[in-house]
Amino acid sequence: MSTEHDLIVIGAGMAGLAAANKCASKGWDVAIVDALPYGGTCALRGCDSKKILRRGAEIIDSARLMRGKGIDEGQLSINWTDLMRHKHGFTDPVPHTIEASLARNGVATLHGDARFTGANRIEISGRTYTARHFLIATGARARPLDFPGHEHLIDSTEFLDLDVLPARILFVGGGFISFEFAHIAARAGSSPVIIDRGPRPLKAFDPDLVELLVDRGAEVGVAVRGATTLTAVERTTSGYRVVVEHAGQRQTIEADLVVHGAGRQPDLESLDLDAIGVAWSPRGVTVARHLQSTSNHRVYAAGDSADTAGMPLTPVAVSEGKVAASNMLKAATTVPNYAGIPTAVFTIPELTRVGLLEPEAQELGLEVDVRYMDTSSWYSNYRIGETTAAAKILIDRSSDRIVGAHLLGPEYAELVNIIGLAMRLNLTTRELKSMTAAYPTVGSDLGSML
Repeated sequence: MSTEHDLIVIGAGMAGLAAANKCASKGWDVAIVDALPYGGTCALRGCDSKKILRRGAEIIDSARLMRGKGIDEGQLSINWTDLMRHKHGFTDPVPHTIEASLARNGVATLHGDARFTGANRIEISGRTYTARHFLIATGARARPLDFPGHEHLIDSTEFLDLDVLPARILFVGGGFISFEFAHIAARAGSSPVIIDRGPRPLKAFDPDLVELLVDRGAEVGVAVRGATTLTAVERTTSGYRVVVEHAGQRQTIEADLVVHGAGRQPDLESLDLDAIGVAWSPRGVTVARHLQSTSNHRVYAAGDSADTAGMPLTPVAVSEGKVAASNMLKAATTVPNYAGIPTAVFTIPELTRVGLLEPEAQELGLEVDVRYMDTSSWYSNYRIGETTAAAKILIDRSSDRIVGAHLLGPEYAELVNIIGLAMRLNLTTRELKSMTAAYPTVGSDLGSML
């Protein structure tokens, strides 16, 4: 196997795979390396796995909502072992499928921990490889925590491989991971508690909709405790005793499992980036807007590994991987387009966002028309028995264009995609409302929301 390449990609997640395949398709000699199975967080340990487990929770919740409306759920329940087996039916073949596809495209697939040893050299399992260019796409890992007993926590990867779901689960941190897993766990028969040190969770989302989501979760047993700081975790004969502080008072919570949902950070420390003069920080590799390292022009970074304006989302990582590859191939300085990219918390129902929050629009001096509506009684939600749904859309009065949209409701993650596309294409609300949608669908609600 050759040890000299045009490009070596470090990290076989979505960003790295996109770049490797693009450069290989243009005739470059490309190698890719990962110490973990190929596929990255999304396909193996995140988005896709979580969404499969969520399907079980959706069915339980849907049946509950239709109680007394023609559905008797009887003894309907989640068999966690079978649901986990269903998840493995998707995830287990992924690494082999990806490696086979890379091989067909002429990409050399390497395994092991990569470490830079010189300006154009890396070492993998004791062997040295050289390249004209490197792409760092190593993704993210759970942020280190520092309190007595932190070693007792499991991370999201371990949660997604649990053989048995414990009865009492404490989630640390009020972000995506905690909320999504807690909503699954509650429908599977567990009693989840989320603790967050801030006054409100899910800070990147509209606070009015977050409040509705917290109340909706409480109905099925998801408890959220804000302004609460974890100070210690102690093992007991029956599980764990979690010591927290709230309003200056020390409290304890008994749990069978404690899950780290308090954020992630770029996984860069083992690369020895200082050895090749690559500037980096806890936010990622310091890159110019076109994703090239500001201090070593051989190196590019994409996805969670790069300190960019993009959100830590799989579609963003894929886009950045392609842009980085194009720039390397053409010696260009193309900049990723982050306009109109939506994000969603896949709770039940899902909470979504695209564009600006109200305070952000105000800081930019925009005059916005805030259109808020409770959509829980609309036909699309009445049909399925949903009692919690709302939309808040921010429209720039001077241009009649959407600058922000915030949706909470079933299938609203699909609806927000339409809004994101409209924002990317600079469509006005008048143009959007002229769309004739299939009816009755959730998409047909958009005209009424505007």
